[in-house]
Amino acid sequence: MRIVVAHNRYREAQPSGENTIVDAEIAQLTAAGVEVLPFIRSSDEIPTMPKTAKALLPVSPIYAPRAQQELSRLITEHRPDVLHLHNPYPLLSPWVVRTAHRHGVPVVQTVHNYRQVCSSGLYFRDGMICQDCRGRALGVPAIVHRCYRGSRAQSALMATTLAVHRPTWRSVDRFIALTSAVAEHLRDYGIPAERIVVKPNAIPDPGRPAPLGTGFLFLGRLSPEKGLDLLLDAWRRHPDGALGPLRIAGDGELRPLVEAAAAERADVTFLGPLDRAGVRAALSASAVVLATSTWHDVLPTVIIEALAAGRPVLGTALGGIPYLVGAATPRLPAGTGPATAASA
Repeated sequence: MRIVVAHNRYREAQPSGENTIVDAEIAQLTAAGVEVLPFIRSSDEIPTMPKTAKALLPVSPIYAPRAQQELSRLITEHRPDVLHLHNPYPLLSPWVVRTAHRHGVPVVQTVHNYRQVCSSGLYFRDGMICQDCRGRALGVPAIVHRCYRGSRAQSALMATTLAVHRPTWRSVDRFIALTSAVAEHLRDYGIPAERIVVKPNAIPDPGRPAPLGTGFLFLGRLSPEKGLDLLLDAWRRHPDGALGPLRIAGDGELRPLVEAAAAERADVTFLGPLDRAGVRAALSASAVVLATSTWHDVLPTVIIEALAAGRPVLGTALGGIPYLVGAATPRLPAGTGPATAASA
């Protein structure tokens, strides 16, 4: 069997569970004897692109001509049985679904976020859960609030992309929803239930867990929806050292906030961005992993890695967090703010 795995990698400077899962799935499929044809682009390519290619970037979410040409050549040469799509933005475009179908290749997509509806993909705005664009033909609220990259122009382009590609997404042959909540999101979008399967992500077994370390670990993207301000505010309510050490690893727009906290308190350490070996070492050194997301985080890879490493998880009761840690929490109505639950 031959599978094209199509994915636009997120920038390596920022931790991406999605990148990790795609790499793991390619390795698992290959080990199982499946011929994998990676069709991978990276957002890290953008700064080095020639001026002509950069000029086309604004429209690439709608239609990326280079990606369609390259995919057509790949399919013509190798005749794959299926295309498995993860993230198409910005360099692949959802148009790869149409390109695959034009060649008679069925398409499966793993849904890692809510970007069929939400321009940011998060259902999160101004520190709160937001579903203002849900059910709209065009996401005007996303444009008004500059939800995509803080730009009204880019938000207008992404909202237009989502409107243009509504038929594209509805033509996908099978969706892989990571949780039952994501399956419900897809049904609400208009996808028939028989075209949705629920399959959580997985990672390779890392082996026997190391003995518990000390303190708490936050590992992930340093951005508002991950709840870092909530975490640090709670930490500051206790005397320095009273809770034990807090280690924070990752990178992103809130890095200055974390660096300031580390300079201010002896019990906060900023580890910076980590490679895979660094992630394993940080997990081994810690006793508890924190998942403080204040959005409906679909299925945080850090929790899967923590549980595989034998580390308990303390997290908010949002998105896939209770799905993974087993907390029995009530369903939260749309538009509610963060609620917390703990599980170990």
